Amino acid sequence: MAIDKIFLVGFMGSGKSTFGKQLAKQIGWYFVDLDDYIEEKEKRTITEIFASDGEDYFRQLETSVLFDTKTWEKTVVSCGGGTPCFNNNVDVINDLGLSIYMKLSPQSLKDRLIKEKAKRPLIANLKDAELLNFISGKLAERCSFYESANLIFEYSNEKETEFIKTILKKIV
Repeated sequence: MAIDKIFLVGFMGSGKSTFGKQLAKQIGWYFVDLDDYIEEKEKRTITEIFASDGEDYFRQLETSVLFDTKTWEKTVVSCGGGTPCFNNNVDVINDLGLSIYMKLSPQSLKDRLIKEKAKRPLIANLKDAELLNFISGKLAERCSFYESANLIFEYSNEKETEFIKTILKKIV
Protein backbone atom coordinates (compact mmCIF):
# COMPACT_ATOMS: atom_id res chain seq x y z
CA MET A 1 0.00 0.00 0.00
CA ALA A 2 1.34 3.41 -0.95
CA ILE A 3 1.54 6.03 1.76
CA ASP A 4 -1.13 8.69 1.32
CA LYS A 5 -1.15 10.11 4.86
CA ILE A 6 1.60 11.12 7.24
CA PHE A 7 0.68 11.66 10.89
CA LEU A 8 2.98 13.76 13.04
CA VAL A 9 2.74 12.93 16.74
CA GLY A 10 4.51 14.29 19.79
CA PHE A 11 4.15 16.62 22.72
CA MET A 12 2.63 20.07 22.37
CA GLY A 13 5.22 22.51 21.09
CA SER A 14 7.31 19.84 19.37
CA GLY A 15 6.97 21.43 15.93
CA LYS A 16 4.35 19.16 14.40
CA SER A 17 2.46 21.99 12.70
CA THR A 18 5.50 24.03 11.70
CA PHE A 19 7.36 21.08 10.23
CA GLY A 20 4.18 19.50 8.87
CA LYS A 21 3.26 22.57 6.83
CA GLN A 22 6.72 22.66 5.29
CA LEU A 23 6.70 18.92 4.56
CA ALA A 24 3.27 19.13 2.90
CA LYS A 25 4.37 22.07 0.78
CA GLN A 26 7.57 20.30 -0.28
CA ILE A 27 5.81 17.11 -1.38
CA GLY A 28 2.71 18.82 -2.79
CA TRP A 29 0.26 17.41 -0.24
CA TYR A 30 -2.47 18.97 1.89
CA PHE A 31 -1.78 19.89 5.50
CA VAL A 32 -4.32 19.58 8.32
CA ASP A 33 -3.80 20.43 11.97
CA LEU A 34 -6.28 18.23 13.87
CA ASP A 35 -6.79 20.85 16.58
CA ASP A 36 -7.68 23.46 13.94
CA TYR A 37 -9.98 20.93 12.28
CA ILE A 38 -11.74 20.30 15.61
CA GLU A 39 -12.13 24.03 16.22
CA GLU A 40 -13.63 24.47 12.77
CA LYS A 41 -16.09 21.60 13.25
CA GLU A 42 -17.05 22.71 16.78
CA LYS A 43 -17.03 26.43 15.97
CA ARG A 44 -15.11 27.13 19.19
CA THR A 45 -11.53 26.99 20.43
CA ILE A 46 -9.85 24.04 22.12
CA THR A 47 -9.61 26.18 25.27
CA GLU A 48 -13.39 26.78 25.16
CA ILE A 49 -14.06 23.07 24.60
CA PHE A 50 -11.89 22.12 27.61
CA ALA A 51 -13.52 24.82 29.77
CA SER A 52 -17.13 23.97 28.93
CA ASP A 53 -17.08 20.22 28.28
CA GLY A 54 -13.84 18.93 29.79
CA GLU A 55 -10.94 16.83 28.60
CA ASP A 56 -12.90 13.58 28.22
CA TYR A 57 -15.27 15.19 25.73
CA PHE A 58 -12.32 16.68 23.84
CA ARG A 59 -10.60 13.29 23.63
CA GLN A 60 -13.76 11.80 22.12
CA LEU A 61 -13.76 14.60 19.54
CA GLU A 62 -10.14 13.81 18.69
CA THR A 63 -11.01 10.17 18.08
CA SER A 64 -13.99 11.13 15.95
CA VAL A 65 -12.00 13.46 13.70
CA LEU A 66 -9.21 10.92 13.44
CA PHE A 67 -11.71 8.62 11.75
CA ASP A 68 -12.54 11.46 9.33
CA THR A 69 -8.98 11.16 8.02
CA LYS A 70 -9.68 7.68 6.61
CA THR A 71 -10.95 9.22 3.37
CA TRP A 72 -8.22 11.85 3.08
CA GLU A 73 -5.48 11.40 0.52
CA LYS A 74 -2.05 13.00 0.19
CA THR A 75 -2.35 14.70 3.56
CA VAL A 76 0.12 15.52 6.30
CA VAL A 77 -1.78 15.52 9.61
CA SER A 78 -0.50 17.27 12.72
CA CYS A 79 -2.06 15.45 15.67
CA GLY A 80 -2.70 17.07 19.02
CA GLY A 81 -0.20 16.12 21.71
CA GLY A 82 -2.60 13.70 23.37
CA THR A 83 -4.23 12.30 20.24
CA PRO A 84 -2.26 9.02 20.07
CA CYS A 85 -2.61 8.43 23.83
CA PHE A 86 -6.35 7.84 24.10
CA ASN A 87 -8.99 5.47 22.73
CA ASN A 88 -6.48 3.26 20.86
CA ASN A 89 -5.83 6.20 18.53
CA VAL A 90 -2.18 5.24 18.10
CA ASP A 91 -3.31 2.00 16.42
CA VAL A 92 -5.71 3.91 14.17
CA ILE A 93 -2.95 6.34 13.21
CA ASN A 94 -0.52 3.53 12.39
CA ASP A 95 -3.18 1.70 10.38
CA LEU A 96 -4.08 4.78 8.32
CA GLY A 97 -0.64 6.03 7.35
CA LEU A 98 2.97 6.68 8.27
CA SER A 99 3.39 8.03 11.80
CA ILE A 100 6.35 10.15 12.87
CA TYR A 101 7.19 11.04 16.47
CA MET A 102 8.63 14.55 16.72
CA LYS A 103 10.84 14.01 19.77
CA LEU A 104 12.30 16.90 21.76
CA SER A 105 13.82 17.02 25.23
CA PRO A 106 11.68 18.24 28.14
CA GLN A 107 13.87 21.35 28.48
CA SER A 108 13.49 22.23 24.78
CA LEU A 109 9.73 21.79 25.07
CA LYS A 110 9.62 24.01 28.16
CA ASP A 111 11.63 26.71 26.37
CA ARG A 112 9.12 26.65 23.50
CA LEU A 113 5.94 26.39 25.58
CA ILE A 114 6.64 28.95 28.28
CA LYS A 115 5.77 31.77 25.85
CA GLU A 116 2.43 30.29 24.80
CA LYS A 117 0.99 28.80 27.99
CA ALA A 118 -2.23 30.80 27.74
CA LYS A 119 -3.13 29.06 24.46
CA ARG A 120 -2.56 25.56 25.91
CA PRO A 121 -5.35 24.39 28.26
CA LEU A 122 -3.27 21.66 29.92
CA ILE A 123 -0.54 24.10 31.00
CA ALA A 124 -2.34 27.45 31.14
CA ASN A 125 -2.62 27.46 34.93
CA LEU A 126 0.87 26.16 35.71
CA LYS A 127 3.53 28.41 37.19
CA ASP A 128 6.64 28.67 35.04
CA ALA A 129 8.59 26.75 37.70
CA GLU A 130 6.11 23.84 37.47
CA LEU A 131 6.24 23.54 33.71
CA LEU A 132 9.35 21.36 33.36
CA ASN A 133 8.07 18.83 35.91
CA PHE A 134 4.69 18.72 34.19
CA ILE A 135 6.28 18.15 30.77
CA SER A 136 8.61 15.45 32.09
CA GLY A 137 5.73 13.66 33.80
CA LYS A 138 3.45 13.80 30.77
CA LEU A 139 6.24 12.61 28.48
CA ALA A 140 6.82 9.64 30.78
CA GLU A 141 3.08 8.82 30.64
CA ARG A 142 2.89 9.20 26.87
CA CYS A 143 6.25 7.75 25.88
CA SER A 144 4.97 4.31 24.90
CA PHE A 145 2.31 5.85 22.65
CA TYR A 146 4.67 8.29 20.97
CA GLU A 147 7.35 5.66 20.50
CA SER A 148 4.82 3.38 18.77
CA ALA A 149 5.20 5.66 15.74
CA ASN A 150 6.70 4.20 12.59
CA LEU A 151 9.58 6.71 12.71
CA ILE A 152 11.14 8.75 15.47
CA PHE A 153 12.64 12.11 14.53
CA GLU A 154 14.73 13.17 17.52
CA TYR A 155 16.12 16.66 17.25
CA SER A 156 17.02 19.81 19.09
CA ASN A 157 17.64 22.73 16.77
CA GLU A 158 17.34 21.25 13.30
CA LYS A 159 15.53 23.30 10.71
CA GLU A 160 12.52 22.15 8.73
CA THR A 161 14.79 21.35 5.79
CA GLU A 162 16.65 18.68 7.79
CA PHE A 163 13.36 17.16 8.89
CA ILE A 164 12.05 17.11 5.34
CA LYS A 165 15.25 15.49 4.02
CA THR A 166 15.03 12.82 6.70
CA ILE A 167 11.37 12.07 5.95
CA LEU A 168 11.79 12.11 2.17
CA LYS A 169 14.50 9.45 2.51
CA LYS A 170 11.96 7.27 4.30
CA ILE A 171 8.98 7.74 1.98
CA VAL A 172 10.53 7.95 -1.47
